[in-house]
Amino acid sequence: MKSKIVLIRHGITTGNVQRLYYGSTDVPLAEKGVEMTRLLKGQDTYPDSPYAEYYTSGMLRTEQTFELIYGEKPHEVIDNFRELDFGDFEMKSYEELNSRAEYRDWCNTCDDGTPPPNGESIRDFRARVLEGFRELLARHELLMLKLRNQGREAMSICVIHGGVICAILNSIWPEKYESNFYRWIPDPGHGYMLAMEDGRIAGYEKF
Repeated sequence: MKSKIVLIRHGITTGNVQRLYYGSTDVPLAEKGVEMTRLLKGQDTYPDSPYAEYYTSGMLRTEQTFELIYGEKPHEVIDNFRELDFGDFEMKSYEELNSRAEYRDWCNTCDDGTPPPNGESIRDFRARVLEGFRELLARHELLMLKLRNQGREAMSICVIHGGVICAILNSIWPEKYESNFYRWIPDPGHGYMLAMEDGRIAGYEKF
């Protein structure tokens, strides 16, 4: 049986525009992000299905993006799909942080599991996201079972965050970008469609 899981990164935010570290801060979409998401929707960029189930991280930027794409369709929140918490570095730019020793130390050791001050390590972030992905897969399996007798294809659609998408895809295909899992990150408003076959992830398509 075939089905699909769709992972969409939220649109451009005020944090993107100002080039800030932000993850746990609940920033809104920038006007540019609103305009671009509407444009992409008008170009039929986003997958959909009358049999889809929908999810967000619950953060403002994912909720705003979801509404621009899918309107007022009912959706669930998966809390573990929230973005990385940068702790004391939240809402600060590279220029603001580069002179701080604790920032330079974190840059040199973050891949080893060191968190930013009062923040979340990448190792813990990945573990949290993968717990959320297991929850999504369990829900997706229930949807497949519900639709199987109807001959319908299941689709689970998630409007989430760039880092979250990277963590998920890196866990599935770790050899592709082994040295830098952030190379999986899609542009704002874009994402990936994962093809499922017989309960396993068989491939992906970027959009």
